[in-house]
Amino acid sequence: DLVNASDTPRVAAARRGFLRGRVHRSEAAPRPPWALAEAAFIERCTRCDHCIDACPSAIIVRMDGGFPGIDFTRGECSLCGDCVARCEAGALVRRAAGDRPWDLVAAIGAACLATRGVECRVCGESCPTGAIRFRPQPGGVARPQLDALECTGCGACVGPCPARAISMLSESRLPTEKET
Repeated sequence: DLVNASDTPRVAAARRGFLRGRVHRSEAAPRPPWALAEAAFIERCTRCDHCIDACPSAIIVRMDGGFPGIDFTRGECSLCGDCVARCEAGALVRRAAGDRPWDLVAAIGAACLATRGVECRVCGESCPTGAIRFRPQPGGVARPQLDALECTGCGACVGPCPARAISMLSESRLPTEKET
């Protein structure tokens, strides 16, 4: 099963971080759209840079170990599929036209200006699907509400956020209503 495979690359990255004085264990960088599960991706990816060269948004960059990852601060993913078309190693596989590119969803953190009482709607204005809407608050500024079903995980909201309050998380890592 590709989903439950070993996380050896994460352990190596964590060890490298430890030696550099960073002791927290971090999740692997978001991979290009339609990437295999992490262990299978690492096994198949040859680090040839074809996906990096093919990306019209220039958001696929070399990350730890030379493997490609997504840097949403550089822009949004247009979900064009050019990276998949150029991947000869089979680390990026689009099985069907309606296939979701990944399980990433925008997550709005506590640093959000609107949650701190400062009027800001940049993320909502940047969202091409309208997944971020603003709900009026009595006596305060409107707060962002994310519709996870509408969010494609394109990351268009990440770069423009002046507070860097938005990150892209796997749907499985989003807090549930009980946790918030």
